[in-house]
Amino acid sequence: MTLDTIWIHAEASDGEVSSNTLELLTKARDMADTVACFFVGDADDIAEAVGEYGAETVYGIDADDNLHGVPAAAAIAAAVEAGDGPDAILFGTTYDGRDIAARLSVKLDRTVVSNCVDVDVDGDTLVTTASVFGGATDVKTKFTGEGPYLALVRPKSFTAEGSGGGEADTDDLDVPDLGASGGAEVTDRFVEESDGPKLDEAGIVVSGGRGLGEPDKFEMVETLAKALGGAAGASRAIVDAGWVPYSQQVGQTGKVVKPDIYIACGISGATQHLVGMKGSKNIIAINKDPEAPIFGIADLGIVGDVHKVMPQLIEALAAR
Repeated sequence: MTLDTIWIHAEASDGEVSSNTLELLTKARDMADTVACFFVGDADDIAEAVGEYGAETVYGIDADDNLHGVPAAAAIAAAVEAGDGPDAILFGTTYDGRDIAARLSVKLDRTVVSNCVDVDVDGDTLVTTASVFGGATDVKTKFTGEGPYLALVRPKSFTAEGSGGGEADTDDLDVPDLGASGGAEVTDRFVEESDGPKLDEAGIVVSGGRGLGEPDKFEMVETLAKALGGAAGASRAIVDAGWVPYSQQVGQTGKVVKPDIYIACGISGATQHLVGMKGSKNIIAINKDPEAPIFGIADLGIVGDVHKVMPQLIEALAAR
């Protein structure tokens, strides 16, 4: 069974559509007869990219200088109330995705299921799978009320695969009067500087944990990641301790990564962290505790002190 129509919240940065958007489009193709996107911005900017992954139409929403969530939720709610909405809307678990989904939930009086790692169709409704208790248990939730069904899906839950489709058609959604809620404006944006691949898109990720001992030692993680052409990640413990920014956290409350190679340095392997990286193709663990849980999912384990092992790895790579 499939639904008639699913909309995807499309996001892009510097003209490049997010991997999360393409993952959701890939999944939606198997779940609906018609797949479309809504995009806060000029629909023409992403029509070709999302069309390649199965979107038939991109609905543009003019946010002007407003926060994206306010005009987007208002425009979609108006379309739904006019009878032009979809059966379900899938959002990536991003700042804008959560904001729009929450506002839309209130406007339409619909439930939002968050933290989903899978979505599927059962008859004429949607069934979601979400991880709870630190990823130890999966819970299925079936929508029983009236659509559209709203679900927030974690990145890397699906593999993005192009469909070979052509450029999507474009249209605009009218934004109704926003009233007082449209008073907040975006006056400036700050983009964090980075000279390597994005953490959640890197083919190689090197992450450090509390076993590094002190903040200065995280430099070894960054050096090894750079030598391998990868990105540096971190466990929640050292993010909470202030060693590195939250943007580098891997785990249930951080980013989900699925690189070809994941190297865990001084990370014991708490369930919260494993949820964010256990889908990696090859996992290498370095830890001096042979009983560390991380070895339970590692493809290659090195029982040793990270302060001795990592410098040797860096030296060996530098000599190549």
